[in-house]
Amino acid sequence: MKWLFSICALACLGSVTAQTMTPILLEADAGRESGVFSKSPVVQRAILLKPSTPTDAALLFYRGWSGIANIKTENDWKRNLNYLQNNTELFSQSGIALVVMDCPSDENSVAPGNKPLGCNDDYRSSGKHADDVRKIMVLLKEKYGIKNFYVMGHSYGTISSKWLAKNLGTEIRGSIHSASMTLANNYNRIYGSSVESFDMSALKAPVLNIHHGDDQCSHTPYSTVVAYSKNNLITVKGGEGTGDVCGGTHLHSMGGREEAASTAVIQWIKTGRVQAIVGE
Repeated sequence: MKWLFSICALACLGSVTAQTMTPILLEADAGRESGVFSKSPVVQRAILLKPSTPTDAALLFYRGWSGIANIKTENDWKRNLNYLQNNTELFSQSGIALVVMDCPSDENSVAPGNKPLGCNDDYRSSGKHADDVRKIMVLLKEKYGIKNFYVMGHSYGTISSKWLAKNLGTEIRGSIHSASMTLANNYNRIYGSSVESFDMSALKAPVLNIHHGDDQCSHTPYSTVVAYSKNNLITVKGGEGTGDVCGGTHLHSMGGREEAASTAVIQWIKTGRVQAIVGE
């Protein structure tokens, strides 16, 4: 059942007294070991941004390229939240915890130039990925009383959000796919090819797609998302596109419309209502 959430509450978010999100490092034993000459336990890490008031809902977030958060401490959350990073108070005021998800320690290597050396489609599409996320979900439930889970991915992070939505089924309350990657790089197809023909109808929990109508990134064409969306697409309009067209300051990442996009995501989580167009 969706929680009651008035339209007034959404409209007045900016006037609510600021609430602090407390960052907490989460570590769960993945139940396996890695290493060649010496073995070490594999750890699944995440950062919980806990609202100051109790909540039973959490949004598990997967960042865009390189797709690896490389979490070392609880202070690593901001650089991994894409366009949500400056809107965490909106989630806090709405009673939604944010959880920055990392790849497990046996999959989280990144080479110079922000090139991932692990956590590719083979892992993200696997049951092992879903099991690793379940470890964090159990920790959140047992220690923090969170029982309603949503999964969100942005850009390359949608490889995780789509496959987790399929493999976790109704264990989650819904999934959100932002600037969905639907075309892999032909020079490195182990990153993105698994969703080129992904069957969105196989997802059991509710789905939200959110995409900028003028996204210019070649791997995340708006037209592809429109074709498979069924009354569950938020189209973001306007804003400013600067820098890399696939980067964090362009329309691909809701440049200039970050707050409107974040508010639309919150509205869907709280009410199930899809605002077809935002930012005009």
